[in-house]
Amino acid sequence: MVVTGRSVVLALLAVGAVLVSGQISPQVTALSSAVVVALLVLDVLLAASPRAMRLMREGDTSVRLGEAATLSLVLHNPTRRTLRGRVRDAWPPSAHVEPRSTPVRVTGGERRRTGVRLTPSRRGDVRAAGVTVRAIGPLGLAGRQRTLAAPWTVRVLPPFHSRRHLPGKLSRLRELEGQHTAMVRGQGSEFDSLRDYVRGDDVRSIDWRATARNDGVVVRTWRPERDRRILVVLDTGRTSAGRVGDTPRLDHSMDAALLLAALAGRAGDRVDFLAYDRRVRAQVRSGGKGSQIEQLVTAMAPLEAALVESDPAGMAGTVMAQGRTRKLVVLLTDLDAAALEENLLPRLPALTSRHLLMVASVRDPEVDAMTRERGTPEALYRAASAERTLAERRRVTAELRRMGAEVVDADPDHIAPALADAYINLKAQGRL
Repeated sequence: MVVTGRSVVLALLAVGAVLVSGQISPQVTALSSAVVVALLVLDVLLAASPRAMRLMREGDTSVRLGEAATLSLVLHNPTRRTLRGRVRDAWPPSAHVEPRSTPVRVTGGERRRTGVRLTPSRRGDVRAAGVTVRAIGPLGLAGRQRTLAAPWTVRVLPPFHSRRHLPGKLSRLRELEGQHTAMVRGQGSEFDSLRDYVRGDDVRSIDWRATARNDGVVVRTWRPERDRRILVVLDTGRTSAGRVGDTPRLDHSMDAALLLAALAGRAGDRVDFLAYDRRVRAQVRSGGKGSQIEQLVTAMAPLEAALVESDPAGMAGTVMAQGRTRKLVVLLTDLDAAALEENLLPRLPALTSRHLLMVASVRDPEVDAMTRERGTPEALYRAASAERTLAERRRVTAELRRMGAEVVDADPDHIAPALADAYINLKAQGRL
């Protein structure tokens, strides 16, 4: 049972009437109280039953982080009484629902549609908590209330801010493939066409069979290979939970992975995805050529950093179990010296002997800023600590490169385009 402001006003009026009459006695007080209570009970009995209401939802099932999702709630009143009151659609606080409640009036047998807008502030699955229906009686004094189940889930996808870099990277890729002006030759590249030999051409490119059928010497031209396999491995361990700026390192890594996947898909390569810390958290296998963005963002959306130490050894074993076909393995992780030197580096030779490895990491610009602090003993101590952190980072980077891995280390604003440039450079060198 719920009461409204009118019931409070009615109770005050009853008290005032008793005081004005001057006949303050237990009998008069009891009578006035009984009248007020009777009116409240009557109003509750005349109100429509919230339990009998039927709910149905419609609307968006996914939305990118930072955008708004629109949902509709259809309220069906199968009873003969008119439902007067309010409907409150409850969601987690991070969903930022507007409006929080809606006044409704639904006559018997009628359906009424109400709408809400969700602007989630966190990535992942957002689930409805329930719909509270409050039915007020015809006198407007009291009513009944009940929370009904109306399940609905909205998946909040990664925002993919680096999408703005995609046109420029695609232009570079088209130039590399010879669609504009450049034609790349290199070991392991894909045959493109035949043309006449000119001075300066590599004699190893001469096609002797085609030369025998022509009057002049003919050479082969090459372009970067298509249909290559790329495996993007996302570290979801403890270090990925650290915030770089206002965003977790995991989200910056996701953004870089999405740009790389979109670029590689346009280039005709096959992109697989693996999220791992101490076990596989998510996995996407490419079904063929083309973009895997839809599958990737859906798989990334519910991922959260696990507060456990990652297992690079298990990660390397999982990558090796993906197949013997040579592929580009892109590992998005933190360049933490202790974890990498103890677990990953000992297994790196076996990994790089079979695959081409690229390690990408998000560097915190605040650490670079600390190295320039001076003036107080505390600032000097922070600067020394930051210098030591960066020195260990450079040492790990040098060790990874010495063992045959490519390393991309950039701040959050540049990690995505830097990773895309590294991928394009590998194609330009004929290594992919």
